Amino acid sequence: MNKFGVPLYMDTLGTIFVTIAVGPFFGIMTAVISNTLCMVFNGHAIYYSAVNALIAVHTFSFMKRHSLKKQKDIAKLILLLAMVTGLLSTVIQYLLGEIHSTVTSRNAEYFSDNFGVPFILAVTMLNILLNIIDKGFSVAIVLGVLRIMPVKVSTLLRESTLKQSLSSIIHLKNADKNKSGIKYSIRTRETLSLVVTSIAIVVAMTWIGLNLYFEDGKQSRSENAYNAARFAAEVIDADRVEEFVKEGEAASGYKETKDMLTKIKENAAGINFLYAVVMRENGCQVVFDVDTEEQSGHEPGDVVSYEKDILPYIPALLNGEAIEPLVSDGIREWSETIFYPVKNSSGKTACYVGCQVSLGYDADYMRNFIIRVLLILAGLFILLVAHELWMTNIYVSYPIRSMSSVMDSFADSGDEQRALDENVRKIRELGIHTGDEVEKLYQTLCDMTLNQAEQMRNIRRLTDSTMKMQDGLILTMADMVESRDSDTGAHVQKTSAYVKIIVEGLRDKGYYPEKINPKFISDIVRSAPLHDVGKINISDKILNKPGKLTEEEFEIMKTHTTAGKEIIEKAINTVKGGSYLKEARNMAAYHHERWDGKGYPEGLHGEVIPLSARIMAVADVFDAITSRRVYKPPFTLEKALEILQEGAGTQFDAKCVEVFMDSLPEIKVILNKYNQ
Repeated sequence: MNKFGVPLYMDTLGTIFVTIAVGPFFGIMTAVISNTLCMVFNGHAIYYSAVNALIAVHTFSFMKRHSLKKQKDIAKLILLLAMVTGLLSTVIQYLLGEIHSTVTSRNAEYFSDNFGVPFILAVTMLNILLNIIDKGFSVAIVLGVLRIMPVKVSTLLRESTLKQSLSSIIHLKNADKNKSGIKYSIRTRETLSLVVTSIAIVVAMTWIGLNLYFEDGKQSRSENAYNAARFAAEVIDADRVEEFVKEGEAASGYKETKDMLTKIKENAAGINFLYAVVMRENGCQVVFDVDTEEQSGHEPGDVVSYEKDILPYIPALLNGEAIEPLVSDGIREWSETIFYPVKNSSGKTACYVGCQVSLGYDADYMRNFIIRVLLILAGLFILLVAHELWMTNIYVSYPIRSMSSVMDSFADSGDEQRALDENVRKIRELGIHTGDEVEKLYQTLCDMTLNQAEQMRNIRRLTDSTMKMQDGLILTMADMVESRDSDTGAHVQKTSAYVKIIVEGLRDKGYYPEKINPKFISDIVRSAPLHDVGKINISDKILNKPGKLTEEEFEIMKTHTTAGKEIIEKAINTVKGGSYLKEARNMAAYHHERWDGKGYPEGLHGEVIPLSARIMAVADVFDAITSRRVYKPPFTLEKALEILQEGAGTQFDAKCVEVFMDSLPEIKVILNKYNQ
């Protein structure tokens, strides 16, 4: 494009492609490299590296919100990039002083003159329009290449820059969704630290450099001014000063002397004015005044009024004395004027050579130099920040955030072994390789989570073993009671099965959700065999009496509830932690309580009766009336169900009866199994 003079640049084509195909950091790197290479044929290309880098930033930001599958989105991207490039290019051209020498300047001047649009606005509009065409071609080429590129190649390009396993990056999506408790991310903190530090270093170094430069410049200019004034004093014939003042260029040797003074001024760097004057009461009378590029000097004999800065030194100057240099301080305004006395043959001061130097030219040069340096540094600065972001993401942020995400899941697993094992697998799948403390932390987490999962597995095995032992003890105690009661064949097994059916039915229907949970279900099913443990205190005569019990005997029989409660409470105090026995105690003590409060031993009613006891009441009565006893034959299933339904809401918890009736198929299976 540069060779054929086409007003298109295409220098952002690689930047846009790499940003979309690989990522923002490599897009910014491509931008800086592109503009550096373009210096081979365009020395000013490097000043636009920051603009190209910002193209990568805006392209990546746009891609995060759009997919570029719609023409509308493609048009938005082209317009966005054209706006960014056009506006920033105009600013850079203005800062470099090239606003009137660009490709678009001639057309902008025509547009401005004919339509009354401000020149700078016309340049901006034309730059944006030109970049719409330029970025349109670039985006079209990039999208075309991406569409024909094999998926494997594009995937390889993307994954090759991640440096970590793809699994850790995938987990970042979950980590980004849950940022609770995070005030500042590592990436944000590191980036801010880098930006602030870099700016501070640049400002400090620039300030120090400028101060050193200007201090050195002041000293150099002062020496130049003094030497120029001294040389000029040697050139001027002091004995003919009055003649030069009166006759001017007509005086013999005047022109030659002025030519010599002009050469002295031209050869001394930084000198603004060089002149010779005679000090009078009413002002400086000009002897010589060397012309400058901007204006001609005063004519010989002209009297120039004293400036304000010199007034304090007038008496000394009128006496022909030497005075110290007059200094006006400030970077752009700094100047120094030296008045060097020119002595005649009698040793008196005939006139003074005035020599003024300043740093105005140097200040303009330094301003342009600094602008160019800052424009170059801007692209490098963006690249540096992008590199820091990339490094922080790859080696710190990605690993830590992915570990945090998986560890959150591990913590939420609780004591569920399958979930623990699955999360251990996910942690190991991260495959974090940073070669530093982060990788060491990752390895430690892998070992810790694996050990914790194994410890939980061992605890579960120990718990299962303990539970089996406890269940064995419970069944042994229940068998001791059952072996004394000739009528309770398989009563323990059947009531336990009925309890399990009822409690699971309550759970499935959503009844008593605040109470029914997996632990509660396990506790009451395991402890159900102990509901009649108190019968161990009842004599065989009463326990196995074939006929109806007398009133006194029945009162004794009722004590099996309180006796069972006492026995299990002693077991609870002995075991210290056998919480499942608390439900065993409730069932043993209260399974003969009634919903209407007419039961025993305490006359509890409604939901005051423990839920486990209400469940056992239904199971116990149903088994009692459907089983053979020495004093009665078994009731039919239909009769037994009728008795339960009649007692719903009076003797029994209606919800327990409801789920029992809904589970008749399972009930019949148990009856057929044990009542044969």
